[in-house]
Amino acid sequence: MAGMVEKVLVVGLDCAEPSLVFDKLRDQLPNLRALMDRGAWTTMNSTIPPITVPAWSCMVASKDPGTLGIYGFRNRKDHSYSGLTFATSSAVKEPRLWDLLSRAGKQVVVLGVPGTYPPSPVNGVLVGCFLTPDPAVNQYTYPPELRIEINTVLGKDQYMVDVSDYRTENKAGVLREIYQMTERRFALAKHFIRTKPWDFFMMVEMGVDRIHHAFWKYFDAQHRKFEPHSPFANAIRDYYRAVDKYIGELIAAVPDLDRTAIMVVSDHGSKRVDGGIAINEWLIHEGYLNVTEYPQQPRPLNKLIAENKVDWSRTRVWSEGGYYARVFLNVKGREPQGIVDPNDVEALRTELIQKLEALGDENGKPIGTKVYRPEKLYRKCNAIAPDLMVIFGDLYWRSIGSIGYNNMHIFENDTGPDDANHAQDATFILAAPEMKPGHIEPVDILDVAPTVLKLYGLPIPRDMQGRTIL
Repeated sequence: MAGMVEKVLVVGLDCAEPSLVFDKLRDQLPNLRALMDRGAWTTMNSTIPPITVPAWSCMVASKDPGTLGIYGFRNRKDHSYSGLTFATSSAVKEPRLWDLLSRAGKQVVVLGVPGTYPPSPVNGVLVGCFLTPDPAVNQYTYPPELRIEINTVLGKDQYMVDVSDYRTENKAGVLREIYQMTERRFALAKHFIRTKPWDFFMMVEMGVDRIHHAFWKYFDAQHRKFEPHSPFANAIRDYYRAVDKYIGELIAAVPDLDRTAIMVVSDHGSKRVDGGIAINEWLIHEGYLNVTEYPQQPRPLNKLIAENKVDWSRTRVWSEGGYYARVFLNVKGREPQGIVDPNDVEALRTELIQKLEALGDENGKPIGTKVYRPEKLYRKCNAIAPDLMVIFGDLYWRSIGSIGYNNMHIFENDTGPDDANHAQDATFILAAPEMKPGHIEPVDILDVAPTVLKLYGLPIPRDMQGRTIL
């Protein structure tokens, strides 16, 4: 099967919001607009849940979160009450694009794609992602000596895998760090574009996500905490302009541009956050969760678990917070002190779904919460899936896992200031030689990997769950 192109460049912008790229800021983003003018563009349905981990790995493996067995940043490693672990690259058991292309003899460059720390061997070079604890200490490149080259290009230990803290009131400081991180990542990308042999090049910039979480309330008049006339009113707009400029410079550095496909994608979008549902407060109120000592000030449930302050003999359900809620049942014979009879699990799940989906805002107004049984959502459920997954209020509400509020409706995030939640629609742009330009029907995040393989004329593995859009 003959390929359409010789090279594929994928620029990933974590959290890039399609309504900004395609509409509100389109005329201010000349390089992205040029790609749209000569290529196909549309919204892309993200994973459920639409979060960085697992979405990027799902994208490049064309497998859903259940198949990967990765349901969020933290997943249960066992059925203990505190057995949560971060999903690093070692959790990904399915081959991803760079693995398949390496096996096919293609040379690859992978830069900062979430889910690549610790680094694994490829036919080329790989720089690990934002999950790297400290790039000055931890090995984050393949081959290992690549870090010496990075230090030569950027300065010793100047490469940034992430900003130090984007959930902070020090807005000037986080804005400065976001720009530093982005400038250095694109500088390294341009260096690799020019100096490394490559057929496939994929990079992901995390700054878009970080600027949304830190600055959304300053430009969105619908935000509950909108601050008009803020000195940060144009922070998001100006940053998108800067990223567009960097993308233009990166494309200009591509050799053989007329035989290269360029794809710009995000893993999910972004939207304002209206508030949080304190899921464990609700579970306490409804009699599903019992603690031996109610905290005098808000505390994460996992800390109370570690201090043995949860009465498991009277607890049927508990939950983890985050952009969505993972709900776990205390099942007899499965959890260490389980009390829910396995025969009662389905009835309890149905009861919880009905109650959670009926929850309203602080005034009782319906918010449109959706609760999913993972086995109904995914093709299969590997590893240990939550018993239920809760998307509060079409993602305008997030899940708050801490307790100690004496309230279910919370308007401060329990992990630090955060203006935005993730949105289900992501950004998709593909410009390839001889491709018919224009807006196309929405695609799915699982369609990216088979589409890239089709561009090369390579066979598409039968177990990929997406479809090619070409």
